Amino acid sequence: MKIHAYEKLWLVAALLLIVGFIATITYGSVGLGIAMLDDSEETIEPKELNDDERFGEPRVEQVGENEYEAYVVAQTFIFQPDPIEVPANSEVTFYVTSRDVIHGFAVPGTNINAMVIPGEVSKMTVEFDEPDEYGIVCNEYCGDFHHTMEGQLNVVPEDEFDMTELEAEADDEVELGNETTITATVENGALDDLETTATFEIGNQTVEEDITVSGQDSEEVTFTVDSTELGEGDHDWTVTVDDYEESGTLTVVEDLEEENGGNNDE
Repeated sequence: MKIHAYEKLWLVAALLLIVGFIATITYGSVGLGIAMLDDSEETIEPKELNDDERFGEPRVEQVGENEYEAYVVAQTFIFQPDPIEVPANSEVTFYVTSRDVIHGFAVPGTNINAMVIPGEVSKMTVEFDEPDEYGIVCNEYCGDFHHTMEGQLNVVPEDEFDMTELEAEADDEVELGNETTITATVENGALDDLETTATFEIGNQTVEEDITVSGQDSEEVTFTVDSTELGEGDHDWTVTVDDYEESGTLTVVEDLEEENGGNNDE
């Protein structure tokens, strides 16, 4: 059977188109580093989210070298956490669930697009090579303010990304002549140890303490304040660790009992 030259040309063109479609679909689902899981995903009761070790505190967590997991909760009409911040040159697995009704979790400019169903966990793994900023939208109607439900995904340069958190606890008042303490808790969410310095300032006093916080652990630093050195009145204080700062005001009173008792008198 003789095939005309034009027929051969059309057959070759059709085969090339088929190969091109297959290559495009393969690249879109695999080459971009995006993997969608099947219907065998785990389930979780929405009313139990607050007690869940992952979704009780929506966050980004490092699980390996350049590997992170983001635990995201959608509810009317917000995403938590917001913004979501991850480093460039990383692989991020998103675990997304809903607290109330069906939502969407879509990131325009990427292939992230999932329906978020109460009681189920949607999972997507994505590779981010370059720093960028993306919006997150809910593309499933979820109520009257559905159009306002949006979030932010920030892919930051590796040298600008850190997972340090700082909290400080202190008394509001202290009696003149007594000592009080201010406790700073430094949390390190990264896998590698964090070596840093905690700086405490109050009045004319400045105290620095070098600390090492193990990976995915926390460390407490306690600063002692002598009220006699400060004198009566209000004294602002700050605790600084790298780019993080906590502040407050300590009031030194002559007689703490009389001060508190006087507040209860008419």
